[in-house]
Amino acid sequence: MNKPMIGVLPLYDTDKKSYWMLPDYMKAIEASGGIPVMLPLTTDEDMITALANTFDGFLFTGGHDVNPELYGERMQSVCGELCIERDRMEAVLFEKVIALGKPAFGICRGLQLFNAILGGTLYQDIPTAFDAEQKIAHQQKPPYTNLVHFVHIEKHNLLHDILQTDQIRVNSYHHQGIKTLSDQLVAAAIAEDGLIESVVMPGCSFVLAVQWHPEYSYAVDEYSQQLFTAFVSACCSARFNSPMQDIIA
Repeated sequence: MNKPMIGVLPLYDTDKKSYWMLPDYMKAIEASGGIPVMLPLTTDEDMITALANTFDGFLFTGGHDVNPELYGERMQSVCGELCIERDRMEAVLFEKVIALGKPAFGICRGLQLFNAILGGTLYQDIPTAFDAEQKIAHQQKPPYTNLVHFVHIEKHNLLHDILQTDQIRVNSYHHQGIKTLSDQLVAAAIAEDGLIESVVMPGCSFVLAVQWHPEYSYAVDEYSQQLFTAFVSACCSARFNSPMQDIIA
């Protein structure tokens, strides 16, 4: 089996106490040549270690707001619903994935999580933090396949290497974002209002996160397709460079 196995972090429905998944995350990976598998939600470190060793790469999905305690702040009334178990699992998993040198792709919450785990801070609510004459409405209305604002792609980073362009138009559906960037990350894309829209982690083969939602637009937007193709390709490389390969091939 040549296709890489990719662990997809689960979404969680608090009311129903159930795991769930938006199909576009899975479909985008499948369309790019990978096999997506939704992970369990757990804080058991032995299980997280086993997951980190088993899969070839990991997609950190959108969802709940990141707990402000992760970046040293108290929760404000404008902060949305949290999932503490998910924060804890993803923090441990991210650390193990980085140590193993495996690909990590973050989308929306994923970008915010990477930054918080690595010492950065977040705006708990962008409309509250910015003035009323904000240039960009970061929470668009459906359909989310619509591309609603531009981001500038910085040169000499993984995102620019993948997309080979200085500017793209993206969709946007988030109310939190990066306030102070972690010193372990580099801003790879910036919106017209100055908000950081993508980050990469230097020294890693593939640690990339975007604030927009390429899973919604991958079927109609070439740049979204390129992001998933590059991620799955990196996971494929990780698969064949893994010491587990001889066991599971």
